[in-house]
Amino acid sequence: MGEAKRREELGLPPREKKVVKSASKNKLNQILNKYPYFPYILGISVLTILIIDLVNYYK
Repeated sequence: MGEAKRREELGLPPREKKVVKSASKNKLNQILNKYPYFPYILGISVLTILIIDLVNYYK
């Protein structure tokens, strides 16, 4: 027997659905949670740009 039928027989109201609240209102945290590899890509690209600039400076 399903829970909905059991609750109806007992005279209980339907079960309320749980609302998932966003714990973080910070945009940066939302982006990092959506794309967890983003800091690594950003760090590698900045490091690459700095190395290229350093090589071009000493030419």
